[in-house]
Amino acid sequence: MIPDSITLADLILANLFLMAGACLQGVAGYGIGTLSAPLLFLLSPLFVPGPLVVNAVVLAILLLLRNRASIRFREVRYAIGGSIVGTTLAGLTLAVITGTAFDLMFGVLILLGVLVSVAGLRPALNPRNSAVAGAASGYMGTVVAVGGPPIAMIYQNEKGPLVRANMSAFFLFTSCASIVALFFAGRLGLPEMKLFLLTLPGVVTGFLLSATLVQRLPFSAMRPLILGIAAVAGIGAMVRGLTGG
Repeated sequence: MIPDSITLADLILANLFLMAGACLQGVAGYGIGTLSAPLLFLLSPLFVPGPLVVNAVVLAILLLLRNRASIRFREVRYAIGGSIVGTTLAGLTLAVITGTAFDLMFGVLILLGVLVSVAGLRPALNPRNSAVAGAASGYMGTVVAVGGPPIAMIYQNEKGPLVRANMSAFFLFTSCASIVALFFAGRLGLPEMKLFLLTLPGVVTGFLLSATLVQRLPFSAMRPLILGIAAVAGIGAMVRGLTGG
């Protein structure tokens, strides 16, 4: 059963948030977590991480099919290996964390993601950095459904088609691993799957919209707004966790 606290207005807003995030990921290679997760959390913590992670799997499949000609699996395999470690640690974390502690952790990890995005670091795309970024992305992607910033950091100097293809392959694997971790941590059940189905139309619409905007949308111009939204939501989550309400 879907909790009574989720209203029709909540579902409409959730679909709009996911549409925007899916469109952004279709253009830039990542973004559904960075943009949608903080907004969904402020709407209702029930939307994250479970329903959003399952939606991320669907989106990753669609984007991987669209960009399959540009994939270079040899490069992304190291990030996938690192993500296994991060996802396992995240599953253990979620198995023991309490409600208010989760709010606090959500806020901290969101702000960490923002800091990573604005730090200006430009690590080389090599096996070691890929594994480290993969581990960080796997952990953050499972706990708060925001795994984009760490892995995006090592692809920031690469061209668009390669970024979208390799990151889609990475997110497909890590999101599937996150689903397993969330299930065993008791964070993904029937209510979360129902919310996933009710918000899937927003993701599909955003994916379709991104095909017309991929060459037109100035991601660099939107980046400050996206990170600003994430930062405000992260602070809000921390306040909620500290006050217990």
